[in-house]
Amino acid sequence: MDEFFSRSEALLGAKAMEALRTKRVIIFGVGGVGSYAAEALVRTGLTHLTIVDGDTVQPSNINRQLPATRATMGMPKVEALKARLLEINPEAEIKAIAEMINGEWLMANGLEGYDFVIDAIDSVNDKTDLIIYATRARVKIFSSMGAALRFDPTKVTTGELMDIKGDALAKAVRARMKKLDVHPYKKVRCVYSSEQAQRCETRGSLMQVTAVFGLTLTSLVISDITNQAKL
Repeated sequence: MDEFFSRSEALLGAKAMEALRTKRVIIFGVGGVGSYAAEALVRTGLTHLTIVDGDTVQPSNINRQLPATRATMGMPKVEALKARLLEINPEAEIKAIAEMINGEWLMANGLEGYDFVIDAIDSVNDKTDLIIYATRARVKIFSSMGAALRFDPTKVTTGELMDIKGDALAKAVRARMKKLDVHPYKKVRCVYSSEQAQRCETRGSLMQVTAVFGLTLTSLVISDITNQAKL
């Protein structure tokens, strides 16, 4: 498989590529954001990936989600995405968990054995639980804030959870933390948009924005692994 990842290695270096082959990443939510993070990681050279999502592919997913095609309607998203990822790298270890996560799920399953967590879920309660649990477990977490209701992919950026302004999801997560009197055990770097959310009767979203969110999350993971490999 070395030839398939030669362009990645040319830029990242052999040590970083070896680290990519050994690191373990878990992604929660494989919709318009998480599915792109998953594919970018596998295409770059990651070989141990767990994807978690309890949803099935729906017609409304077609406009932005990698697992969603006419052929995968009704399938669990994680199974459709796993099949796609294994077509890219048949040697990859892809674990698909078709379940919705919450605090109880985290307590029962834990995050031991993972190096990175990518949070691409929409639920305020579940996102809050995941952030708190991951920082307590001392696994590196990168979290996506609201990608819906935006037009401009050039406004996608990163920031620390407690410092993000103008994002309703980040605000709601902080409010729930305050209500529960819980706080992350360390700073959490997030991907968000500085663009003001548009008014829309439903939560409209576009692939050119959600995909950039997912690719930016991948960039954070790859950068962290590359920087560690240089030490």
